[in-house]
Amino acid sequence: MDIIKSIILGIVEGITEFLPISSTGHLVLVDEFIKMQQPKQFTDMFNVVIQLGAILAVVVLYFHKLNPLSPKKNGLEKKNTWVLWLKVIVAVLPSVIIGLPLNDWMDAHLMNWAVVSATLIIYGILFILVENHNKHSRRDERAKYSNLDTLPFSIALFIGAFQVLSLIPGTSRSGATILGAILIGASRYVGTEFSFFLAIPTMFGASLLKIYKFFAHGGSLVGQQGIILLVGMVVSFVVAYLSIRFLMNYIKNNDFKVFGWYRIILGVIVIGVNLLIF
Repeated sequence: MDIIKSIILGIVEGITEFLPISSTGHLVLVDEFIKMQQPKQFTDMFNVVIQLGAILAVVVLYFHKLNPLSPKKNGLEKKNTWVLWLKVIVAVLPSVIIGLPLNDWMDAHLMNWAVVSATLIIYGILFILVENHNKHSRRDERAKYSNLDTLPFSIALFIGAFQVLSLIPGTSRSGATILGAILIGASRYVGTEFSFFLAIPTMFGASLLKIYKFFAHGGSLVGQQGIILLVGMVVSFVVAYLSIRFLMNYIKNNDFKVFGWYRIILGVIVIGVNLLIF
């Protein structure tokens, strides 16, 4: 049964990691209903480490674009790729500086349905407001930064500061960074792509931190736990791959308001269900 639950959680992770609807929030909510028969120490680590599958989906899909050593690139293209990686490193610094000291406290106090439902609704409203404003001003068509090569380091750092907000469950890492990018003048496409690339060091680092803490505090993979973890990662990779392709095609002709409404509706449902239960 835990392997089946791992598949379900892998699907949830793959769908929600790169759509701006919060993967952590969804995993916390799903865990309320289909708890794995595993120690909490393992499930906490599982919910973060299956993100490695989603990271791999980004690497596979954008391997050529992210590879500064590609023989198919000329000198300028290789230079621009190295610069892009430097921008990603700069953007991840706020999360490292602020997120690491607060990681344990947030795990202990914010991983609950009340926080998740509140952030789902708040950021859902923000997406709708921002997109309504953009529609009237035609801002996306006139975006100041419509190409990753023109994105300054200062703006990359600003987007990284928005990523700090996603430390609160239910916010959505991709949602916060995309929203921040749009607010400072990036097109939806550029903001979304940069959010994907920023996910690589962020999620990889978060996964390594969880693995270290798991084993440092006496944890070990026993029984089927290794298989459960591997299955979750593989499923999240496949589903994330499809989700990324869907999102990049979707935003070519659509805005993010549908995700805003989804967040609001889900947040209200979560509040209603939990008030009835408790």
